[in-house]
Amino acid sequence: MLKGISLTLMMGAMRPAPVAPEIAEALISAQVTQATEQKSGFSLTFALGKGSGIRLHFENGLFDPPARMVLVAMVNGSANVLMDGVITQHAVTASNEPGQTQLTVTGEDLSRLLDTVDFSWLIKYPAMPAEARVALILAKYLPFGVTPLIVPSINIDVPLPTELIPSHMGTDLQYVTYLAKSVGYVFYVDPGPLPGQSIAYWGPEIKTGPAQQALIVNSDASSNVDQLSFSFDGFSKTPFLLLIQNEALPVPIPVPIPDVNPLSPPLGPRPPVPLRAEPLTGIGKLSPAQAVMVGLAKTARAAEVITGSGSLNVMRYGRLLKARRLVEVRGAGRPHDGLHYVRSVTHQIKPGEYKQTFSLSRNAFDPWSG
Repeated sequence: MLKGISLTLMMGAMRPAPVAPEIAEALISAQVTQATEQKSGFSLTFALGKGSGIRLHFENGLFDPPARMVLVAMVNGSANVLMDGVITQHAVTASNEPGQTQLTVTGEDLSRLLDTVDFSWLIKYPAMPAEARVALILAKYLPFGVTPLIVPSINIDVPLPTELIPSHMGTDLQYVTYLAKSVGYVFYVDPGPLPGQSIAYWGPEIKTGPAQQALIVNSDASSNVDQLSFSFDGFSKTPFLLLIQNEALPVPIPVPIPDVNPLSPPLGPRPPVPLRAEPLTGIGKLSPAQAVMVGLAKTARAAEVITGSGSLNVMRYGRLLKARRLVEVRGAGRPHDGLHYVRSVTHQIKPGEYKQTFSLSRNAFDPWSG
């Protein structure tokens, strides 16, 4: 690896430990993707030549699903858990060229463990709000180092057992995700902060907090990104309308839902003008408070019509860019300078090279002055 950068592979169901040296030495490349709206995943490529030290481990089933894999990147003395997940499949590419046979191992984060058994109608939750149901479900995964982080909803709905006893629907992942969406929340499993630990987050998508080290472009020696581009879709911004039915009126009253809130503030002083609007649908079974929460989340997401993508060299940037956090952009010009939300990051690691590609979004133009 590069000076100041090292990658450690760890395996083990409950207590991951560093892999044998012959496995680490056979690693050709690694790719890890962390995103806000999907499972995080990884892909590792190993040399699998005849007589290689890793071949016996492979033949003995070490890499068979659902083997647990943890990747830790050490960057300038700072340890970063890139992935804590399980292998979902492996593939071998045989070659007639000596030493060119390769093993590719792919997998997903630990949320994959939540998506294996359909508990529909087998489990019931009498007199339990959504937060309590989520806590009970996630407790099963504590032995894997998964710690729940649950943010109570302002709409705590406790159904009376005499009226309704909620039943589990689908797998644990499907049900927890359904409960999150029903109150405008998100759910994901974030690796770290230590190897073998993960945070299962159930709460609002937060777009506040301190920004990461700035991404600088077009600034000569100060530039720290290789490429950065932006686009704006003027017709994508969609304010949603909550339709309020009044028996005294022949038609519903449309109430616009604001596209910003304390957890999703404007990231610049000049928001784009909305050119279309839609009624909020799919909320017939929700309470008014739930409908508002869902509407706020959907409207805030639909306001992020300014997107960016780029790549950087980790050695030049000096640290790792992380998804689900804010970052400042400089040097791209006034409309696109300022705070952006990092929606996804892909780590691409091979001997002598560590690059990241990333995608950004924001809901307003221009940087905040001062």
